[in-house]
Amino acid sequence: MKTTTLGPSGIECSAIGLGTWAMGGWMWGGQDSAAATDAIAASLDAGVTLIDTAPAYGLGASESIVGAALKGRRHEAVVATKCGLVWHTQKGTHFFDEDGHPVYRYLGRESIFHEAEESLKRLQTDYIDLYITHWQDSTTPVEETMDALLTLKQQGKIRAIGVSNASPETLAEYLQYGPVDAAQERYSLIDREIEQTLVPLCTRHNVAMLGYSSLALGLLAGPIDPAREFTGDDQRASNPRFGTANRARLKAFFDELEPVRRQLGCSFGQLMIAWTLASGNVSVALCGARVRVQAIENATAGALDLPEEAVQRIDEAAARHLQALA
Repeated sequence: MKTTTLGPSGIECSAIGLGTWAMGGWMWGGQDSAAATDAIAASLDAGVTLIDTAPAYGLGASESIVGAALKGRRHEAVVATKCGLVWHTQKGTHFFDEDGHPVYRYLGRESIFHEAEESLKRLQTDYIDLYITHWQDSTTPVEETMDALLTLKQQGKIRAIGVSNASPETLAEYLQYGPVDAAQERYSLIDREIEQTLVPLCTRHNVAMLGYSSLALGLLAGPIDPAREFTGDDQRASNPRFGTANRARLKAFFDELEPVRRQLGCSFGQLMIAWTLASGNVSVALCGARVRVQAIENATAGALDLPEEAVQRIDEAAARHLQALA
């Protein structure tokens, strides 16, 4: 497993991170706690140390699953969780409703302290390795938010500070008030906007870049059966990227890369994850998994070295087939 360091914190973690949004069930068509717990154990066994979660993933469900799964193994994991999407108050800006609860973007000082305590309880730990502002709050000054995070760090309740879904301007403002160890944003073969925006800023300031949705919600995991249906509250049911025409484009893309996949002896998903790391734009590729087999497959990609020729062939195939997906 390749490893990396989370910015100035010096915290070392795996270059593959386990994303646990789907484990919370919300927007993924339900959950299976036993299977999720098994997937976390399998990830640790396979060398994944960074476990990424958030209170909003199932209104605490994902954090609770992570906490239970890490019982007796907490020392093996670098736990990242988040703050700023709240349902205990109606301060800030309404963002969405989850399971009948209105959820707000809010990063006020006292709210962050409240969220941290709740996360520590659900995670069954006395410290959080990386604490990330989940979405940014236009109603609270960044200085106030950063002051709260620095206070938690001084108290030993968090070890490192991160920001997610932030513009370069907002990240630069955070950096005015203290060290930021990591930034988290969507990044995959078909979502590359940060290469021109956040990545240069992170490089200049030694901020680790964590890319989430490395497989684009599963779109890049391999060809999708034309007959497969996404049901219930699964967000992919209404996502045009998963439409019939795009499934045909994806099939043509993967057909072209079949010789590369076969030569390297890996799955298409592993090929895409390895490309993400080989791009040099992210320190960590966050990959979601809900069952053991997915977790092991994703983790194995952390040891896959892509030859320069393979990277080039992937880029060329994407240019031919996937431009319409963006």
